[in-house]
Amino acid sequence: MDRPPIIQIQHLTKRFGKKSVLKDISLDICEGEIFGIVGASGSGKTTLLRNLIGYLAPEQGDVKFRYDYFVKKKNKDGRLLYASVYRQQKLAKSLFGFASQEPSFYPKLNVKENLRYFGSLYNLPNKALNSNIEILLSLMDLKSAERTLAANLSGGMERRLDIACALIHDPEVLILDEPTSDLDPLLRDHIWSLIQKINKKGTTIILASHHLSEVENFCSRIAIIKEGRIIDVASPARLKTKYTESQQIKIQTYPGGYGNIIKALKRPGGWVSGSQIKGSELIIYSDHPQAVIHELLHTLEALKEELIDINVSRPGLDELFLKITGRKQ
Repeated sequence: MDRPPIIQIQHLTKRFGKKSVLKDISLDICEGEIFGIVGASGSGKTTLLRNLIGYLAPEQGDVKFRYDYFVKKKNKDGRLLYASVYRQQKLAKSLFGFASQEPSFYPKLNVKENLRYFGSLYNLPNKALNSNIEILLSLMDLKSAERTLAANLSGGMERRLDIACALIHDPEVLILDEPTSDLDPLLRDHIWSLIQKINKKGTTIILASHHLSEVENFCSRIAIIKEGRIIDVASPARLKTKYTESQQIKIQTYPGGYGNIIKALKRPGGWVSGSQIKGSELIIYSDHPQAVIHELLHTLEALKEELIDINVSRPGLDELFLKITGRKQ
């Protein structure tokens, strides 16, 4: 990306006892992006996020943030100023907002009281705090529930309140640990819509998620982490181009004799490298999709199959993740 890094992670190593959870991790996270961290359970995602905000200290390495946001100046040679999260904890606290996987608000306070309490932790002037509360109630669709006890909120409202509490001091960087976990598809879509709105207001967002297809659709770049190491960092499109040679052809036909279609296409010397039936779709994998489509249309005509839908794309991030890491979520 063209924008400068807002965070620099330098050779970060974290151990718990004799177990190394993070191993020499280095990353630059750019201002204004939505950056995704993808990995299986136990790969080190949450530990990495907690090191980013200074909640955990590493055995080796450092996390640096844009110090010039606070001092309003640059080095004499024009270079940006960076400071250590661990040495400038007070400033880092105001830079970051963090919403963990588990709710961090107080169930016996109502929505507005929670926002006011978390705002007081940052010593915000009363006028600024009141303004931020009203903005967040509107942004997070919580205005109608502002006097509802947090204990009585639905799962989607709980997640929105958690994010609102993390944003109450108007941080430059919002960090989200599994923001859509345990939510149904409709609520996940709502949370992602809110994340996009927050990002468009200028907030850099870093998130960890198991919902790989969602990360693929919304993140500008993704870091894949396995057993405490970063395997690769790139845009979703670049990752798919790099690790997947085959493209997938998804078709729906009627009456749907997919077994016969596969049998007809999978001839010796043909262009089909693999296939699977997934629900009402037949997915065909090939390095030469145009040749397969040409042959496929003739095959459907011969088998008297009506083509209902067809789509050509590279395999999604789910398939890519399994290929790179060699394990399931």
